[in-house]
Amino acid sequence: MAELGGTMFRDLTDKRIRRGVFHSVTELIDAIMEYIAVNNENPKPFVWTANADAIIGKVSKCRVILETLH
Repeated sequence: MAELGGTMFRDLTDKRIRRGVFHSVTELIDAIMEYIAVNNENPKPFVWTANADAIIGKVSKCRVILETLH
């Protein structure tokens, strides 16, 4: 699920935020809400490209790294 959120934020950043100029937080929020509304008019399903074993393997590697850092 984190991947899905990362993809959404990457697209939002690349397609709307970096292309805009915002003079206030309100303008930024309005731009984000507009982007979401337009995207929701023609939603595309998220398709997993990795199999479960690959995902579990990555999670296991990350866990080992995190545990060794603390």
